[in-house]
Amino acid sequence: MSTLFPNATLRDRAPFRFDIVGSFLRPEALKKARSQCACGGCSTEQLHQVEHAEVSQLVAKEKAVGLPNVTDGEFRRTWWHLDFLFELLGVELVEAEEYSTQFQAHMRPITLKITGKIEFPKVHPFINHFKSLKAEAGDYPMKFTIPSPSMLHLITCVRTPNPQLIERYQDNEALLFADITQAYIDAGNALYAEGCRILQLDDTSWGEFCSEEKRAKYQAQGLDLDDIARKYVKMLNDIRAALPQDMVVTMHICRGNFRSTWFSSGGYEPVAEILFGGCNVDGFFLEYDSDRAGDFKPLRFIKDQQVVLGLITSKSGELEAKEEIIERIKEATQYVDINQLCLSPQCGFASTEEGNELTEEDQWKKLALIRSIVDDVWGSK
Repeated sequence: MSTLFPNATLRDRAPFRFDIVGSFLRPEALKKARSQCACGGCSTEQLHQVEHAEVSQLVAKEKAVGLPNVTDGEFRRTWWHLDFLFELLGVELVEAEEYSTQFQAHMRPITLKITGKIEFPKVHPFINHFKSLKAEAGDYPMKFTIPSPSMLHLITCVRTPNPQLIERYQDNEALLFADITQAYIDAGNALYAEGCRILQLDDTSWGEFCSEEKRAKYQAQGLDLDDIARKYVKMLNDIRAALPQDMVVTMHICRGNFRSTWFSSGGYEPVAEILFGGCNVDGFFLEYDSDRAGDFKPLRFIKDQQVVLGLITSKSGELEAKEEIIERIKEATQYVDINQLCLSPQCGFASTEEGNELTEEDQWKKLALIRSIVDDVWGSK
C-alpha cells in the first residue's frame, strides 16, 4: 500500500502503472548487421538472426527491470510509422523534396503516397515481427506498437498541400476513411489471432493539432482541424468497437522524437474535449516531460480511460528528481483520480533507428527510476 496516496492501487491490466512507450536504442551489433545487410555484406537471414538474438536480450532486460509488459523495442524497424504504413496495399514509400515536418535535426525526406485501394495485406511483415516477439516473451504480457490510422491520412492528405488522390478517393473522403478503418480492423484481428492482447497506436497528428503555429498553417490551406479531429476519433472508435474487447487498445501522443528533437509544441487544450472526451481507447500515453506539452488542466475531459503520464524524458540521459515527479503526479490528481494514472517515459528511446542522444545505460536507469516512483506512489507487489 502506498503511504503517499492511501487509495492508490496497482493494475493487472494494461496500461500498467509502470509502463513504456515501446522503442529502445538499437544495440551496436544490430546497427552493424543492418549496415552490412544494406551493403550486401550479410544476408537478410543473417540480419534476422541478429535481430532475433538482440530482441531476446532486450526482453530479458525488460523483465529484469520489472516491466509488466515487454516490447520488441521496434528493433526490426527503420521508422516507428512508415515501415507499417508502406506495407499496406495501396500505399507506397516515395522520395520527397523535404520532410513534411521540420525537426531540429536533419531527417531523410521520405513520405507516403496513396496509389490504390487501401487494404491490410494477407502477408504483412509486422505479423512475423509479433510472432518473433511472442517466441521470446512466451506467456509474459507483450505490447505491440503500430502507427495510428490517422497518420496515414495526416501524411497523405494534411501535411501534403493539395493532395492528388486516386480516382477511388477523389471527392469521396468517407470512402478513404472507411478503407483505412477496415485495414486497421483487419490488422488488429490478424495480430489478435497470433496472441496480441495489448495494441498501442502511436500518433503525432494530435501533437500537431495542439500547435498554434501548425493550426494556423493548416487553416491557411483551407483545412478545418476540428472537423478532421472528429473524423479521426470516429475512425478510432470504429476500430476499437470492431476489435475483441479483451484486446487493450491504447494511444501514444507525441510531438516528435527524432534524435532527441521535436517538431511541434503546445498544450492539449485545443484537442482535449474532442480527443479525451470522445475517443474510446483504453488509455492515453501523454507526453508531459517539458513545458511544450502544457499543463494538466486538459485532463479534465478524461472519462474512464487510463492516463499514462510521460513525465520522464527519453530525450536525454539526465535523471529527473524523484520528488519533483511525485509532486507532478499529485498535481495531475486535481483532474484525474490517482487510480487512472500511470507513469512512463514521454516517448520511446529510439523512434527511428538512429535513436535519441543518450546511452543504453541511461535508458535503463530511466526505467529503474520510474519503477521506484511507481513503488512509492502505487505500492509494490
